[in-house]
Amino acid sequence: MVSTMDYELPEDVVMLRDMARKFAADKIGPNAREWDRTGEIPGEIIKELGELGFLGMRVPPEYGGAGLGYLAVSAIIEELACHCGGTALMVAAQNGLGGGHLMVGGNEAQKKKYLPLLAKGELFGSWCLSEPSSGSDAAALKTTAVLDGDTWVLNGSKVFVTNGARAGIFLIHARTDPEAPKAKGISTFIVERDAPGLEISPKEDKMGMRASDTVQLTLDDVRVPQENLVGELNRGFYDVMTVLEGGRITIGALSVGLGRGAFEQATQYATEREQFGKPLAKHQAIQFKLADMAVQVDAARLLVRKAAMLQDAGRSSNLESAMAKLYASEMATRVCLEAIQIHGGYGYLKDMPVERLMRDAKLCEIGEGSSEIQRMVIARRLLDLPR
Repeated sequence: MVSTMDYELPEDVVMLRDMARKFAADKIGPNAREWDRTGEIPGEIIKELGELGFLGMRVPPEYGGAGLGYLAVSAIIEELACHCGGTALMVAAQNGLGGGHLMVGGNEAQKKKYLPLLAKGELFGSWCLSEPSSGSDAAALKTTAVLDGDTWVLNGSKVFVTNGARAGIFLIHARTDPEAPKAKGISTFIVERDAPGLEISPKEDKMGMRASDTVQLTLDDVRVPQENLVGELNRGFYDVMTVLEGGRITIGALSVGLGRGAFEQATQYATEREQFGKPLAKHQAIQFKLADMAVQVDAARLLVRKAAMLQDAGRSSNLESAMAKLYASEMATRVCLEAIQIHGGYGYLKDMPVERLMRDAKLCEIGEGSSEIQRMVIARRLLDLPR
């Protein structure tokens, strides 16, 4: 298939993409069903991802990372997601959320201490925003941080914490000024895994993205030193918005990978499966489905790359990232469902990758800002409404 996957990428990005494609085909694809069943990515695979530089793609070289731009990152994540959404989500979260927030708001000491370990995969960092009573309305979070002498005392709970089962540090967003209007009284803190009072739940039993672990956290009088404050006091939520702007590009790329994976599976199946005396691909009804799927995957990729190029140029991609994430995530679900339809009854069986890809895809419409939130962001920009 001729697509935007095959042109208009710099040569160095093509090399990285091809390296990711081979690794995903050789090491991820053959094992993805088992990882989905067990909810576990083996340690040796994580080690290899770190050695390839995929766990520190955005981290600058002076901190041990690859220092890649969003265009390269999006190409790599697409290749991983083409075979396993859970593996791609683990990588995306490590790059865009855990390490991403430290790069946005962290001071030099924090960066030197944590980024080299994060880049190698020797340490995982989880980003903790959602709470039982605040998801889309993230600024309504209730976790508190109160200064007591020279330490901050944190109390509250967090849900949907990606990579939380293996994380060594947690970036906790908490309210530090209860009198301030919602977003203006929030700060971010580094909490290490062994901090007294931090309780980590067993892994959630999820519909999809099962290879990526998700947990809940409870913070009961967790004390952290003042130097664990990330960024400016009471301005943490502004850093959150910056992190999410880039994160939507990676989730968009992940969605493109899932959609492309389903499209490729459906295309292969349609050429091999015969009905009414000829391959499915010879039937116009199937040809039209494949044509529509190809258009949607390519359109989503173009939106993702536009947002990525804006970020790499140092420009805001608030509108473009929201558009890319919205369209790509909903595209992935549509294309995966069509792939199942082309497979017929076999597509409903767990033996077929399209069943797993469809379950993985649905989360992309929810995580890092639901489709409804993306539409709000887009409308506010288009209509110049207050944010």
